[in-house]
Amino acid sequence: MSHFMHDVMGATVDEPDPETRARVLDGLAEADDEHPDVSLSHESGWYLSAFRDGLLVWENTEDGSAPPGELREVAREEILRLFGLLARGDIASVERLPWRR
Repeated sequence: MSHFMHDVMGATVDEPDPETRARVLDGLAEADDEHPDVSLSHESGWYLSAFRDGLLVWENTEDGSAPPGELREVAREEILRLFGLLARGDIASVERLPWRR
């Protein structure tokens, strides 16, 4: 399964391993109004965007019928766990969370 990340400045990181995902997430310390998030995208069209304040957005860019969802105050370790699930293509496990739509 193919996946990639965008770091806080928008650079693409292909197939990041867990250590790279953690490093990209830590880049949120440099986030600003113009570059507020990092994201992990899966080839299925699903992606997770993480923001410095713990906001996590779950959305499918290829399926307009799936409304985006939000979780607030998500801890760093949970974000990394969810990035890992999405990287493996475990969409169902991520989708089961209590997303506010």
